[in-house]
Amino acid sequence: MPRPSLLSSLPPIHLGRPWPLGATPTQRGVNFSVVAPLATRVELLLFGHGEAVEPERVVELDLHHRTSDHWHVEVEGVGLGCCYGYRVFGPLQPGGHGFNPSKVLLDPCARAIAGWQGYQRGAAVGAAPNTGSCLKGVVTDRDPFDFTRAPRPRHSWQKTLIYELHVAGFSQGEGSPVPPERQGTLLGLIDTIPYLQELGITSVELLPVMAFCPHDAPPGRQNYWGYSPLSWMAPHPGYLVGDDPLTARQQVRDLVTACHQAGIEVILDVVYNHTTEGNQSGPTLSWRGFCDPLYYQQNAKGDYQDVSGCGNTIAANRPLVRRLILESLRCWATELGIDGFRFDLGIALSRGEELAPLDQPPLFEEMEADPELVDLKLISEPWDCGGLYKLADFPARRVATWNGRFRDDVRRFWNGDDKTCWAMGQRLAGSPDLYTKSTVRPGQCITFLTAHDGFTLADLVSFSRKHNLANGEDNRDGDNHNNSGHWGVEGPSSDPAITTLRNRQQRNLLSSLLLAPGVPMLLMGDEVRRSQGGNNNSWCQNNPLGWMHWQADQDDAALRTFLQRLITLRSHLAGLLNPELAHPELVHPERGSSQGAEEPELWRQWHGVELNKPDWASWSHTLAWTLNHRSQGPLLWCGMNAYGKAIHFDLPICPSGWVRAIDTGLPPGEDLPAEPEPWHPPSAPLESRSVMLLVASPLLKGAT
Repeated sequence: MPRPSLLSSLPPIHLGRPWPLGATPTQRGVNFSVVAPLATRVELLLFGHGEAVEPERVVELDLHHRTSDHWHVEVEGVGLGCCYGYRVFGPLQPGGHGFNPSKVLLDPCARAIAGWQGYQRGAAVGAAPNTGSCLKGVVTDRDPFDFTRAPRPRHSWQKTLIYELHVAGFSQGEGSPVPPERQGTLLGLIDTIPYLQELGITSVELLPVMAFCPHDAPPGRQNYWGYSPLSWMAPHPGYLVGDDPLTARQQVRDLVTACHQAGIEVILDVVYNHTTEGNQSGPTLSWRGFCDPLYYQQNAKGDYQDVSGCGNTIAANRPLVRRLILESLRCWATELGIDGFRFDLGIALSRGEELAPLDQPPLFEEMEADPELVDLKLISEPWDCGGLYKLADFPARRVATWNGRFRDDVRRFWNGDDKTCWAMGQRLAGSPDLYTKSTVRPGQCITFLTAHDGFTLADLVSFSRKHNLANGEDNRDGDNHNNSGHWGVEGPSSDPAITTLRNRQQRNLLSSLLLAPGVPMLLMGDEVRRSQGGNNNSWCQNNPLGWMHWQADQDDAALRTFLQRLITLRSHLAGLLNPELAHPELVHPERGSSQGAEEPELWRQWHGVELNKPDWASWSHTLAWTLNHRSQGPLLWCGMNAYGKAIHFDLPICPSGWVRAIDTGLPPGEDLPAEPEPWHPPSAPLESRSVMLLVASPLLKGAT
C-alpha cells in the first residue's frame, strides 16, 4: 500500500531565507535553501512519501527567491518527514553537460534520504525524466548532540589506538555477538563495544557511513566499502535498522553515545575528493545538476580533471564548495557527536584551479580556524591519484597523515629484504627522515601495517601475490606491490612449521607497530587472523570474505591475547614509546649529544649484535636499540632478528634489573606473558625472525 501523503492541501509559500542551507524546520513550516549560481530557474518538488513516483506539488522559485547564489523558499504547513527534490534549469556547459532539468536532484544538504526502493542509478543518465526512480531528501531535525549525557572521550594522541572497521562487515559473520536483525547496521556495532573495550582500542574509524551509491559498480557487483558518496550529510540508509529515514540520525547518535560512554571515540572516513556522479558522462544525481562547473574541476573544454581515480575531482578551493564541506563536518560533529574525520585522498582537497597544489589551501585553513571543529581528530591520506604526495609538509598543521612508508618498510624488513635496516630504524624512531621540517608530534603520524585497502595481516604472511578473481576484473585490480610472503606455500597450509612461522611473523609485525612512535592503526580482524583469501581489494565483497572473523580457533585467540597485552604494555609505557618530543639519538654517549649539547635526560641508542655497533649494511637483517636515562641507565632494550637463524645479542647492564616483556620466539602465551620474568643472562638469544623486548623492572610495576 502507498504511504499516506505528508502534504495537506496546497500550503502557502514565503520568500524564505538563504541560510542555513538544506531543509530547516521553522515555526510555520520548512525553509528550503540550495546553491545554484548559474541557474536561471529552480523548481522545488514536494512528494507525498519517499516512494512516490510523481510530486504532489511543484513550487516555482523565481528571482524573488534568489539571494546572490542561493535559491530559497519557506513552505508553510509541512514539517519533519516531508520528502522533496529539485529541478534546476540553466545553460549547458562546454562539453555539452551541466544543467539537466529532466532529472530530479537530491539536495546536497539533505540530512536524510528516501526513495531507495525505486531508485535507479541508470535513470539519472541521458535526457529521459527520472522522476519515478529518483532519490528524495527528507526534512529532519537539526538538534545538537547531547554531550552532557555522552561527553567526548578526548583521548590524547599519545595514547590513541585506532581500529579501522566496516560497519556492515564488523557486525556480521558466523558467531557474531550482534542479533540477526541488527547485523550490518550502525546499531549493531553497539553490541560489539565490549569486544572493542576488551581489546584495548581507544578509537574506532568507520569506513564511509555517509550515504553512498551501492550501484556504482560493474554489473553483478555492489559498492560495498562506500567510497562513492551520494550525500555528505545523510547517514547511509543501508546501515539502518528499519526503513524510516527519520530514525537515521538518531541511530547514529545512539551508536556514538554508546561508544562515548564506553570511552571510545568515533572517527569517520569521509570522501570529499569526488562524488558518485563520475565523469561528464555519469549520472546527474545532485551536485552536477545544481552547478556542474562549480563543484568539479574541469578544463576549458569542459573535460573533467580526475585525481581521485573515480571520474571527477571536487573543487574544494572554491568558497561555496568548501562552505558545503565545512557544513557537512559541523553536521556530523555537533549534531551527531562524531569525534574526528579521516579524509580519503585528502591532499586532493589542497588543489586549486587547473589542479595546482596550494601551499595554504583555504579549506584546511578554515577547518583549523573553525571553533566547532577545534577539538576534533583530523587525519588524511597524504597522496592522491594525480601523484601529489605531502607527508611532513601536509598543508595543515592539525591534520595527521597516514605514513605509508612505515607500512612498506616494516613489511620489507620482516620479509628479510636487503637494504632495509636503516629504513626500519627510521620508522622505529618516528620517521625523522620523512618529517624534516619540524619535530614529529604524536598527533602528526599515523602508523599502520594494514588497512581496508590491501592485504589483511594474516594474508600478508600467507600470500606472495594478490588473488582478486572474485572481483570480476581478471585480477587486474588491487596493488601489485604488497611486500608480502607466504613462507613456504601460497595460501592456507597445514604444515606446522609454516603456520608457526606465520604466527610469529604476525607478532613481529604487531610488535614493531606498537613499539614505534606515532598513532597506531589496526585493521578489523587482524587480531584474530582474519583472511580475505588473498584478496587485497575487497571493495565489492559483501560476504564472508569482507566480514569479521568471529569464530576464533586456538591460534586466533592466542594472537588476540598477545595483542591485548601488547596494547596494555604500550599504554603503560606511552611516555617512553610515544613521547611528546622525539628522543634524541646519541652515537657516542660518552661524548655527550650528537649536537655537542648537554646530555639529554632520555636518548635512543642503536646497536647491532654487539653493543654500540649498529649494522646498517645492505645485507644486514638485525637491529637493536636502547632507551637510556641520564641517571638510571637503560630503561628499554629491543632486539629484532629478521634472519632465518638464531642470533645472540649483547646486552647493556640495567642497574635495576631487566624483565623480559616480549619474546616472539617463544610459544604462544609465553611470548608476552601476563607476568614478565626477570632476565639475568648477559646476552639475548633471539630465535630466527623474532623480537625481544627487555624492560627495566621498576617500569612494569603495576602494569598488569
